[in-house]
Amino acid sequence: MDATRLSNVFAEDGPFASVLLDVSRESESGAHEQELRARAAADELASAGAPDAVVRSVSERLTEQVEAPAPAARMVVANVTGTLLDEVTHQRVDQPVVSWGPLPDLAEWIRLADRNIRFALALVDHEGGDVAVYNSDVPEPESQTSAGGETHHVHKVPVGGWSALRYQHETENVWSRNADAVVTELESVIRRGVRLILVAGDPRSVGQVMDRLEKSEATVVHLESGGRAEDGGDEAQAQAIREALMAHSVTRQVELVHRLKDRLGQDFAVATGVRDVAGAFVRGQVETLLLDPGETAAHEVVVQDHPGLDLGAVPVDQPLRADQALVAAAVRTTAEVVTLPRAALGGVPVAALLRWSK
Repeated sequence: MDATRLSNVFAEDGPFASVLLDVSRESESGAHEQELRARAAADELASAGAPDAVVRSVSERLTEQVEAPAPAARMVVANVTGTLLDEVTHQRVDQPVVSWGPLPDLAEWIRLADRNIRFALALVDHEGGDVAVYNSDVPEPESQTSAGGETHHVHKVPVGGWSALRYQHETENVWSRNADAVVTELESVIRRGVRLILVAGDPRSVGQVMDRLEKSEATVVHLESGGRAEDGGDEAQAQAIREALMAHSVTRQVELVHRLKDRLGQDFAVATGVRDVAGAFVRGQVETLLLDPGETAAHEVVVQDHPGLDLGAVPVDQPLRADQALVAAAVRTTAEVVTLPRAALGGVPVAALLRWSK
């Protein structure tokens, strides 16, 4: 996960109320069950010492109906100034997370949210393209727009002679300008944080768009089926999208695991274990934090043991849960956060890929 999206949370001072709760309404009694879960979370926050105003604020969010298909989990983080984070992830939560403490409790939510892939789908042809941004677990787009649309000369190409060559050249310019319009829209989407772009449609238009995005920060994938003008292509398109998302997710995790193993083998630009990773954060070295949330939560970090470790306004002489502390350090240093099982981390609860070697 790009942790910069959490920077506004860590710009505030604690203590923080953090609740990750199942807010699905799958049955006729779903609303009542949600209310009971929210009430239990509120009681737990109050017992932990959260002020009444904070408890009420969190409870109100958790009892609201979420207009999203099940499963749905809601993550709410609040302090005395108000709600700092309120997001829904389309995953099932078997055990709620309820916390009142000096740092937000976000590692488990990051694990769930990482399963949801935000991507853009561009369906293109010579007239331009339709660009929609999706979350992988929601069938409806969160935004959609059309780009291009210039059609002059596209359908009027005379046959024979110099005139035909002139019209062909002008037609190709129209197609190129329409591709440019699609690329401009996709670049705007990428600037908003979308890192996976799927492109389908007319092969020539697809090629133009992909060539222009060759140096983009996003991963750009050509879908072989499900183009803009295909009749009855919805199922083919849906299957192509599912396969692309699965491949992207698996590839990303495999690449990270291989990078970690390679660096461990070379003892180069890598840190393992809570103490070493905390030290790497002090030096500003961490590029990607890799952690098993449950395993890392069993360890502690004391700030004064790591002079220079920036976690914000927290007690420096008291133990903090390591998962909370290291996620806070990642956000405050703009490091990426990725959750992986301990077995994939070489048997340690947490590791870090570093920007440079020691």
